[in-house]
Amino acid sequence: MFARIKEDVESVFARDPAARNFFEVLTNYPGLHALLFHRMAHWLWVKGAKWLARTISTFSRWLTGIEIHPGAQIGRRFFIDHGMGVVIGETAIVGDDVTLYQGVTLGGTSWNKGKRHPTLGNGVVVGAGAKVLGPFDVGDDAKIGSNAVVTKEVPPGATVVGIPGRVIVRATGEEADRRKAMEEKIGFDAYGLSEEMPDPVARSIRAMLDHVHAVDERMDKMCKALQNLDSSYQSGFVPPLKDEDFKGVAEESSSRC
Repeated sequence: MFARIKEDVESVFARDPAARNFFEVLTNYPGLHALLFHRMAHWLWVKGAKWLARTISTFSRWLTGIEIHPGAQIGRRFFIDHGMGVVIGETAIVGDDVTLYQGVTLGGTSWNKGKRHPTLGNGVVVGAGAKVLGPFDVGDDAKIGSNAVVTKEVPPGATVVGIPGRVIVRATGEEADRRKAMEEKIGFDAYGLSEEMPDPVARSIRAMLDHVHAVDERMDKMCKALQNLDSSYQSGFVPPLKDEDFKGVAEESSSRC
């Protein structure tokens, strides 16, 4: 038992840079307190002491602001950050290394008995205020954005945002490497945004980057074709763009804003 408590505390250090020492985490983290109460309540629930299990769950909710039904199955190294307003239903199943932020609901959409709450795979992260509703699976290492409402199955490794929740297709492999190289080439930095946090301006610029890359490839093929036709042809040196050439344009744009 003490080994599991130590493991739960260490999972806080792994996912919260504000955690300073073991004693502070053990005494001041409501997410950890709710988890420890739940482990006791779930053990009693399985043993048949359901009233006592519900009573401990209710006391935990009063103390922490986090409601976990004693029937819910919680895996190892589970972490609730901040925690206030988190609700986890009776038939929810949570895998290992899962992280929930404040205001998350793992709820149901039916009054029928049986499985009616979601199953979260290993390594899932659910952002603040998100609602995951229904008896479906959320795949391993999936991410659910803040305030998203998810009512359908989520594939492993996917990122879901919005209302209703939709899966964001992220660039991977050679496409991601190519886009990153083009961004570095022209000095574009989407101020910390990624495909997981879509921004319309950043998305438009990335679309232009893809177009510029396609034009570069065509120009390169044309130069090679000309060299094959005429060995004396030289593609020449293309001078780099100078920042001062765009200084007036930038100042004019900022004045308009």
